[in-house]
Formats: sequence, C-alpha cells, structure tokens
Amino acid sequence: MKKNLYKKFVVSFLILVFVTQFYSTVENAFAVTDNVVVNLTVTSGISITANTTPVTLLPALSIANESAYGRSSFTVITNDPDGYTLGVLATTDPALKQGVVDSFADYTEAVAGVPEVWSVASGAKEFGFSVYGADEVAGYGTGTCDASGVITGTLNFEGFSTLNNEIATNPDVTLPAGTETFVCFQVQQNDVFAAEGAYSATITGTATVL
Repeated sequence: MKKNLYKKFVVSFLILVFVTQFYSTVENAFAVTDNVVVNLTVTSGISITANTTPVTLLPALSIANESAYGRSSFTVITNDPDGYTLGVLATTDPALKQGVVDSFADYTEAVAGVPEVWSVASGAKEFGFSVYGADEVAGYGTGTCDASGVITGTLNFEGFSTLNNEIATNPDVTLPAGTETFVCFQVQQNDVFAAEGAYSATITGTATVL
C-alpha cells in the first residue's frame, strides 16, 4: 500500500516537473524581443528681427527745440544651448547725417566706450543710444523709454560706431517667442543749430550664436 502511494507520488511529481518545464519552454519560445532605436537631430538656428523701422525721432528739431527721441528693438530667437550675443553698429561714420550737408557727431563719452548719463557740451550736436531689456549687458542704467522715446528712470548713453558693439547676451536658449532688446535713440543740438533738412542713420543689429 505504502509502495503504491510512493510510486503514485513519484509519478505525480515527475509529471508536474515535466509539465512545468514544457510550459516554460513554450513560453520562452514565444517571448522573444528586439529593439528599435529612434534618433533625432535638432539643428542649431538663430534669427533676428528689427521690430520698428523706420524710427522717426520726435519732436522735430528747430530753432525752438533742441532734443528728439525714438525707440526700436531687436528680437533674437535661438535654440542653441550656448546662447547668443547681440551687437549694433552704424553703417556710416558719423551715424546720423544729411548727405554731405551736415551731420550729428556720434555721442562722445567722458570715458570712451563707457555709457554715461546724457550730456552734450555747448556748441555741439550729437546722436547716441541706450539699451534696456532682459538680456542687456551691464552699464546702460536702470531706466526705459516708451514708444516715442520718452525716458523713464536713468539711462546711460553712448555713441554708435562702425564696429559691432555688444548690447545684449544670454548663455542659453531663448523662449520660442524670442528675447526683445530695446534701443533708445536720442539727439541734441546745444546752443547750435543743425542745418534744415532730412537726416538719416542706418543701424545694423547682429545676433551671433556663442
């Protein structure tokens, strides 16, 4: 009796082992895998847009008015992780002129290349700019100017050059809408008159990936 029970137990155990191994083998036979590798290339890009052009400096200069103002801006968009730098330059020297008839000197700083509070000496007429925005470089003060160029707070000014002058930078990607940097223009004739006529300056903004 005990032998029969033992035999039945052994047989049952062997059957169980066989079935387990069989299903494991079947399962392994149908559980095969492979991989798909998905690649993507994102190319570096940068764009710049001048948002207000032309800019008319107001009010017009006359025998009764010595100063005029204006504002424009440049929007830079980039997806480069190193960010960008933005510079401006004038295409002529001096920047603001009426052909060969007359011109305004580029604003003269007490220390060349260091923006300062606007001040034009008696007998001089000058044209300069200041900057504000989230990515502006240091030195331009803490003020702003509205769409007509009217200044709020304290802005520091400098003169244009035919060499690129960095005004903003950011070591990162921009938002999809870009980053806007504002340029405030100012012109003044102090105890001297500019000759009547139309004056023009072309200011070029250049955005470069760092």
